[in-house]
Amino acid sequence: MDERTAALAYAAGWAAVRRAPEGAGRAVFRHIADRSWRAHDSGTRGLERNLRRLVGPAATDAELRALSRAGMRSYMRYFYEMFRLPAMDREYILGRTRSSGEEVLEKHVRDGRGVIAALPHMGNWDHAGAWITLRGTPLTTVAQRLRPESLYQRFTSYRASLGMEVLPLTGGSTDTVRTLSRRLRAGGLVCLLADRDIHGAGIEVDLFGEPARVPPGPAALALNTGAALMPVSLWYDGPYWNIRIHDEIPVADGATRSERILRTTQQLVRVFEGAIAEHPEDWHMLQPVFSRDIEEDRARLRGREEAAEPGSPDHGRV
Repeated sequence: MDERTAALAYAAGWAAVRRAPEGAGRAVFRHIADRSWRAHDSGTRGLERNLRRLVGPAATDAELRALSRAGMRSYMRYFYEMFRLPAMDREYILGRTRSSGEEVLEKHVRDGRGVIAALPHMGNWDHAGAWITLRGTPLTTVAQRLRPESLYQRFTSYRASLGMEVLPLTGGSTDTVRTLSRRLRAGGLVCLLADRDIHGAGIEVDLFGEPARVPPGPAALALNTGAALMPVSLWYDGPYWNIRIHDEIPVADGATRSERILRTTQQLVRVFEGAIAEHPEDWHMLQPVFSRDIEEDRARLRGREEAAEPGSPDHGRV
């Protein structure tokens, strides 16, 4: 799908989903999930590659496929609700949310201590942002810059309409990091997705017994600002959204700054690991996160690029 088509598709999605009856809209997105799952497309294969680490080698292929089907349905539920969320009223969002731990987070903010809410790609993180702002706590977050620019601006405007301040994720932009630090030192709430290394600058931790790469940003911000680092897990339960705000993770001791960030990030990932294991179908990780998969994907990409070079021995071979 080219950039212009993608932008038009998302624009149509936002318009159509809000007008369609909820039952019909959910059925359509469930059908999309099932079609992708049956086709065993790249997204489904990526999800299964990650879930295999969770369920282990003892799980049968049939068990893994059943889990990935539930996972794709959960993932498309997120997209449906993302499109529809601006049309949901306050009572609907608050009434269908089951939560724990928010009192501690909100007290930190009231007392002037910043909070870094670090989330895995679970459940519906856009809903969680809308929910906490409706409770009276504004937040700042970052968003990956999408192409075309019109699509990125649409996503930014959408999240801003829910009460979020959205900053661009530009591969470690100094301005973005400084703004996040200012918000935290002023006692604000910063929410960051923290279980996937997007720009290749992540650090290696253990996840389900295997090396994986995740961003160091949440731990680094906690070290720099003194803000509370609080993991958040999200999952679905029938019609309800579930949010659990876990206990603060103290910044770990260490001989160096890098060592402290690594140890703190590993503690954060341990919390993610437990939450994902409890609700694996709601972990929306279709991209590579384990180091071995990242390296294999890079090697395949290099191979394709080399094969496509005009000087390659295989170039033009039938």
